[in-house]
Amino acid sequence: GGQPRNVQPFSDEDASIETMSHCSGFSDPASFTEDGPEVDEEATQEDLEYKLKGFIDLTLDKSAKTRQAALESLKSAFSSKILYEFIMERRMTLTDSIERCIKKGKSDEQCAAAGLACLLCVQMGSGIESEEIFKTLGPVLKKIICDGTASIQARQACATCLGICCFIVTDDITELYSTMECLENIFTKAYQRDRDTNGISSTHNTVLHISALLAWTLLLTICPMNEVKKKIEMHLHKLPSLLSCDDLSMRIAAGETLALLFELARETDADFFYEDMELLTEKLRALATDGNKHRAKVDKRKQRSVFRDVLRAVEERDFPTEMVKFGPERMYIDCWVKKQTYDTFKEILGSGMQYHLQSNDFLRNVFELGPPVMLDAATLKTMKISRFERHLYNSAAFKARTKARSKCRDKRADVGEFF
Repeated sequence: GGQPRNVQPFSDEDASIETMSHCSGFSDPASFTEDGPEVDEEATQEDLEYKLKGFIDLTLDKSAKTRQAALESLKSAFSSKILYEFIMERRMTLTDSIERCIKKGKSDEQCAAAGLACLLCVQMGSGIESEEIFKTLGPVLKKIICDGTASIQARQACATCLGICCFIVTDDITELYSTMECLENIFTKAYQRDRDTNGISSTHNTVLHISALLAWTLLLTICPMNEVKKKIEMHLHKLPSLLSCDDLSMRIAAGETLALLFELARETDADFFYEDMELLTEKLRALATDGNKHRAKVDKRKQRSVFRDVLRAVEERDFPTEMVKFGPERMYIDCWVKKQTYDTFKEILGSGMQYHLQSNDFLRNVFELGPPVMLDAATLKTMKISRFERHLYNSAAFKARTKARSKCRDKRADVGEFF
């Protein structure tokens, strides 16, 4: 390969240009300054696009290190901004670059390219253009997923990418079923992991099985009800075996998938009955109260928290509602289907999730948020508070917290009288 170029990555400063992410002024009125300098938005936008064009060119560089850096910079930009028009003009070039990097790159480059493919489809939404992208990349992703000689990390990234892109673009039911079958062929191997015929431990494949399972579960949420019934009959009796896996992430993925399957099963049939309910609830209760000393405390806390919710879902048909804030809006996650969808896109978008919930038409349609809320300058001004007011509020909160903690730590604190 050629000499690696000095690629200046897409920075937080670049992301802030016209960006209204979760840490920006649009979503956090408190971040507005009282007297900030005037910014030439048109000039900064041109500067940003010039940088992005450079990154797109560098995805064809001879140096693998340069290509990967360019892919990562494009990922940062796509997750933190809406760039629909810019991408629309260059979608074929971007698709070709991603395809080449997945086919010919090494593990890290393939992972970066797969991640960029996800973000490309998130930016384009569910339209003809995205379908063309998926028609090009779908077969390549499936080939890598099924290639036993490819790195586990690359196969894992491609499995996630395949599921997300299919979720976004597929109107063709046969393509949906074909993609789900590809993912099933991967994660069902985890059912027989302990019975490996070669006597070789395949625990290193666990991360691949988890990604395939979660991507398959995401696609299950958009399947017709008759297909959902078939999948539930096929997997509901086998999934509990994954709860005994040594890997915490696999146990959690299996538990949350079970909760989602029960939710879908009860939607399709109000009188749904599961034969091994007693055995399953016993296993879930054991995980929800796990106190094994050989496990890390952080892992135990996380496991107990997740499986308390899973147990409530299976036993009581209950879901602990969560609220997500973004800008002036609120979204309630009140079912496992919505949680699975939100968690998947948050994993891809990272800190840009709040911004995309505000501005991305596709995501707003997925979560039934309606058209983007447009706030005028007067409304934003009424929402903002001065830096001095924030300082006073934080100081008061800090003093109150310190007093409360000191009181609790003081041995002379009144702890009540006992008779």
